[in-house]
Amino acid sequence: MCVAIPGKVIKIDGTKATVDFSGNIVTAEAGLVNVKVGDRVLVHAGCIIQTMDDKLANEMEELFNEIEDLTV
Repeated sequence: MCVAIPGKVIKIDGTKATVDFSGNIVTAEAGLVNVKVGDRVLVHAGCIIQTMDDKLANEMEELFNEIEDLTV
């Protein structure tokens, strides 16, 4: 199963975006969605698939943290 996770765009270079996932920095394809630095985004399989507001991104991050705590 693959899961899309929320992150924050910290840099854009052409169609590539550097995305911060709670300190984990990853390059993702940004050509599918119009994004700018500072946007909260949902990334799946190395591609940004949508932007989202801070409230939704924070809720998703909290849920992922809860799941991680259950698996330890």
